[in-house]
Amino acid sequence: MDTLLRVLVTEEGSPPDRVDEMTRQLRRELLQLDVDDVAPARGGEAPPGTRAWSVAETGALLVTMGQSATALRAVVDAVRNWRARCRERPAIRLVIDGDVLEISEATPDQAARSFKLFADRHSSDGAGS
Repeated sequence: MDTLLRVLVTEEGSPPDRVDEMTRQLRRELLQLDVDDVAPARGGEAPPGTRAWSVAETGALLVTMGQSATALRAVVDAVRNWRARCRERPAIRLVIDGDVLEISEATPDQAARSFKLFADRHSSDGAGS
């Protein structure tokens, strides 16, 4: 059975075309990893504080990968690294099986710890890296 990871990219006050471009950049990076697919996710729920669902839909990706802990960690690390390189750090929401990690205003260290804990919770081997 595959692991499905929903990734939502938002940036308060940004037009949908900017969010769309950021999401496309992230998608290109994720497709370089050992994943089955990274597809735009449609019909996503808007994150708290946003009004237009179309922005949430624009920034949503669905990553399909095997149940490898290595693949999940690689994807989570890629999202974290991509966000760290962004000039204005967008909010990121990761969802697996109803478990949600939302990073908006966090120091790089706080974000790194949160991403690692999220990946560890969903690793098939249960071991930390």
